Formats: sequence, C-alpha cells, structure tokens
Amino acid sequence: MKVAPGIYQLKVPIPDNPLGNLNCYLVEGKEGWLMVDTGWFTPETFDFLKNGLKDMGITLTDIATIVVTHVHPDHFGLAGRIKQVSPDTKLLTHQFEADLIETRYIKFSDLRHKVGTMLRRYGVPSLELSSLDSSSMPALEFVRVTFPDRTLYGGEIIPTGRYNLEVIWTPGHSIGHICLYEPRNQLLFSGDHILPHITTNVSYHVQSGDNPLGDYLYSLHKLENLPAEKILPAHEDIFADIRGRITELTEHHNNREAEIRQAILEGHRSAYEISSQITWNVPDFNWNNLPPLHKRIAVMETIAHLECMRWEGKVQRIIEDEFIMFKPC
Repeated sequence: MKVAPGIYQLKVPIPDNPLGNLNCYLVEGKEGWLMVDTGWFTPETFDFLKNGLKDMGITLTDIATIVVTHVHPDHFGLAGRIKQVSPDTKLLTHQFEADLIETRYIKFSDLRHKVGTMLRRYGVPSLELSSLDSSSMPALEFVRVTFPDRTLYGGEIIPTGRYNLEVIWTPGHSIGHICLYEPRNQLLFSGDHILPHITTNVSYHVQSGDNPLGDYLYSLHKLENLPAEKILPAHEDIFADIRGRITELTEHHNNREAEIRQAILEGHRSAYEISSQITWNVPDFNWNNLPPLHKRIAVMETIAHLECMRWEGKVQRIIEDEFIMFKPC
C-alpha cells in the first residue's frame, strides 16, 4: 500500500499472535530502498515479504538499508535472514538495542536467571517463577540473529537521496527504541512507541534501566509538538492527531496509577500482589488463570509503574529480607 510518494507499507503477518501483523515500511531512495522493521522469522513470513517486494517490482537485494526501531522479535526477527540473501544490505539500530542482541538471542541463560531473580524479589511465588521467567523463550525461534552494521544514538539524519529521515530516540517500550521523522510529508514512523489503539507495553526489566515508564512518558511528550500529519505505526493502522493519542496514553497511565494507589491503601504489598488487583484488558480476566507470559508482562508493567511512582515521591519502596515491597508515602 502506498502511503506517500515513494513510501509503501507491507503488512507482514505474525502467525498465531493477537497483533496480527507487523507494518513494514519501504522508502524509495536513489541508491536503493530503506526498510523500517522486518517482521519476525518463519518461512511463511519470509516468503510473504519477498512476494510483497516482488509486487512492488523490487527484490531483497534492492534493500540498501534496514532500520530496526527496536530488537523485539516481530521487528528484528527477519533481519538476519534478509542479510543472508542480501549481504550488502546495511542494518541500523540504536546502540542500546545492539547491546541487547547477544544476551537476548545467543547467550540468554544468564539473562533468564537474572529475570527470575528479579521477579522473585518483587514477590512472584516460587511455584510460578520457572513458568514466568521462561515464558518468553518460545520467541527465540522467530529470530535469525545478526548484528548492526551501524549504530545510532538519536539526532542523526539518514539520507535516502529522496528523503531525509531524522532519528528520534524514544526509550520506554525498549531502552533503545527509535522513531523516524520525515519532515517533507510530515510522517512519523512510530514503531511501537505510539500505536493508535493498543496501549504500548512498558515493562521494568533487568535491561530496561531504573525508570522505563518515566522514560516512556518523557519520550511521549517530546513528540507532542512535532509537526506530524500522518503517524505510521508498527501495528494496526495509520492515523493522525498525535497530540490526541498522546493525551489518551497519558490518561491511561494516570488511571493505572490510581488503581495502584487504591491497591496499597491498606499497607505495604509486593508488585505481584498489586498486579493481581489491577484491571487488565484480557478477555474473561482471571488472575489465577492468566497464561505465564501474560502474567509476567502484567507484573513487569506494574513494577514499571511502581518504580516511576517511587521516583516521583508517590510511593515508598521497602526491602525486607531481599524482597521488595511498596507502601504509600
């Protein structure tokens, strides 16, 4: 689908996943095309991508540059396979994302151990630890690992010969998440930072930094005054009114904060206990029956809120025998 002169969108399927698709964007250049995000790897998605390019009259070897907004599997997973076919294609990520690749996708046993230790400290019961700390392991099969040819920090301009794309560092969803801004058509490639309907997952993680939600909210407000007429997200549909969407996302986080305040009115509690009392947008929600990955995400999102509230002076963190608890200030 053409979204602007020389800019196209391919909806790459994400099989058996509620997200449905990854929006891969192609930007025409004078010396080859630029791709924004790839989709995750399966033989079927790889064939879909090749066929989509064929319908545009191009092949993988016409892709001069891939910019990955962050290295989650659905954005990064096909990059290694593409570079097998087209070794001259250059891969660009933020430096912080490049630093995550080896520990997440190659030497991941140490990371899993650290995640398990973190979850235990925040109150996850011993009987649930193994299922929660291993719940992201199945995603490994959807990544063909490669490393960037060039890393970014934010503020760079990526020229295609036709357009100049500004790199905007937007940490929160991932520590090195980036957006790309195209000023001529006032387009923002927003990755997972701003989606039109889904609320972006912001989780506290051993690799997230100490205040990922604070980082995310700051990154949201950084974009409020950006002249962007059309937002090109990584999932769902293209939309406008960036200010309105930022307001909605901010209100969502304010409402979640209010729920957390209510949950700790009676005294100090663990993040796990607080998570079980929050309203989650899950069909037929029942905390005890949540799948391990969903429960892990819920706990990590709650920790992100609690740590953000701690830095804002709204809750107090208490350490009792290595376990972390929270209480109102």
